[in-house]
Amino acid sequence: MEILHARCAGMDVSKKDVKVCLRTQEPGRKKPDLQVSTWSSMTADVLALREYLITAQVSCVVLEATSDYWKQFYYLLEDAGFELMLVNAHDAKNLPGRKTDVSDAAWLAELGAHGLLRPSFVPPPPIRELRALTRTRTQIVRARNREIQRLEKVLEDAGIKLSVVVSDITGVSARRMLRALSDGERDPGVLAEMSVPQMRAKLPELRRALTGRFTDHHAFLVTLHLDFIDQHSAVIDSLTTQIEAAMPPFQHVRELIVTIPGISDMTADVIIAETGADMSQFPTAGHLASWAGVCPGHHQSAGRAKNAKTRPGNRYLKGALGTAAMSIAQHKGTFLHTKYVRLAKSRSNSKALVAIEHTLIDIIFDMLTEDVVYTDLGVDFYTHRHPERAKNRAVAELHRLGYNVTLQPRDVA
Repeated sequence: MEILHARCAGMDVSKKDVKVCLRTQEPGRKKPDLQVSTWSSMTADVLALREYLITAQVSCVVLEATSDYWKQFYYLLEDAGFELMLVNAHDAKNLPGRKTDVSDAAWLAELGAHGLLRPSFVPPPPIRELRALTRTRTQIVRARNREIQRLEKVLEDAGIKLSVVVSDITGVSARRMLRALSDGERDPGVLAEMSVPQMRAKLPELRRALTGRFTDHHAFLVTLHLDFIDQHSAVIDSLTTQIEAAMPPFQHVRELIVTIPGISDMTADVIIAETGADMSQFPTAGHLASWAGVCPGHHQSAGRAKNAKTRPGNRYLKGALGTAAMSIAQHKGTFLHTKYVRLAKSRSNSKALVAIEHTLIDIIFDMLTEDVVYTDLGVDFYTHRHPERAKNRAVAELHRLGYNVTLQPRDVA
């Protein structure tokens, strides 16, 4: 097998240290020389490792993506002058029964020397910082949602059915009522009067919903959860401010992405942070969809293609696309909603959502590649695309309802 890198190093990373296998193979020799060493993960030792690799004149260093431990090594080695490859552990899996840190390092060096690995996408520093901010905000938002769920469980335990009447139990009206309940007010009529004017029509339902067995124990827990929710909201606001400060270089890209129905500024921020806002990293839209995990995997055996689940992808990007797809499914009047409805009828709601996610990533790839805004095809796109099919479906539906139909072309003025 052809050797692409005569001097290659494989690195098996852990939290404490790294096993480095330096593989060298001089011309004319059948077997390579392997030198294995151990280096600490402390910054000074990583810099010493950098000098060691430069002195050894390696042309390629292969690093396995292990948790977040790889970052210390990658960031200090990326500008050392050799090709640095961060690879997925799944792609570089060792042979069964030979799993040790040293053998893993040697296996990585062997694969790298023969060019049998593909590097993972590591964005430049500005995108890394933006990605850290958006990922932290996503995690805090999820933590706040979990606190809201815990708050609702406490209310259910107390027989307070506020979530049946109001859409958001942390909204202005609901928060006033819950704070008053925690402060000792138990009269449902007084509590219901605390609602905003827009909810006055729901006063009778509110009085019924606020009648329960709310005790001091519930008051303590409600106060606790509301305070946690407020703390999470303050952190989210702070992160949003910091993201806005980091967004100017990518503002044009964000303005393009938010023209797509269902994509908010927050969703666009995640898409930019995860993809790097540079589509040149991906050969085609299909590669981007596969990386995001929104297309089916390949499962073929004996010449037959079988159903395959979507492969694991970038979970933050997939989550953002899922949020946008859910918004599209709930709001009419766009081509994407029409497509969702058609797919949901023939497949299922869940498969239709994944298909919309795939469509979104294709649209984003084309928009950012060509630097154009989104143009909606319209809710009647499929009707105009295949008018004869639309006519036949309408006639067949009327026949099923018991009508005889005679069609006559309309005069067009």
